[in-house]
Amino acid sequence: VQLQASGGGLVQPGGSLRLSCAASGFTLNNYAIGWLRQVPGKEREVISCISSFDLVTFYSDSVRDRFTISRDLAKNTVYLQMNSLKPEDTAVYYCYVWGSVGSYWGQETQVTVSS
Repeated sequence: VQLQASGGGLVQPGGSLRLSCAASGFTLNNYAIGWLRQVPGKEREVISCISSFDLVTFYSDSVRDRFTISRDLAKNTVYLQMNSLKPEDTAVYYCYVWGSVGSYWGQETQVTVSS
């Protein structure tokens, strides 16, 4: 069972990145999905979630209208599209999935927004 993260990197302010978490060993259709981030010295922040069946989404105030969470069940992958990135979006990002049978953390991926 694994969530393989990818898509992080260095981007200029105003730019975009798309983070991915590819699941293996289980299927995503019965899991809610969340994206979190953490800055050194600060608590981990939940920035977006999507429910498993009715696909209700949540965004924190800090990312609303800039980030979009989604999933592709055919690819068994979750995404976080990040637009209009700001220096304060610099953090380590994680995906997390949870359901009735268990929960899993994805690998961390670093996002750095800097000119």
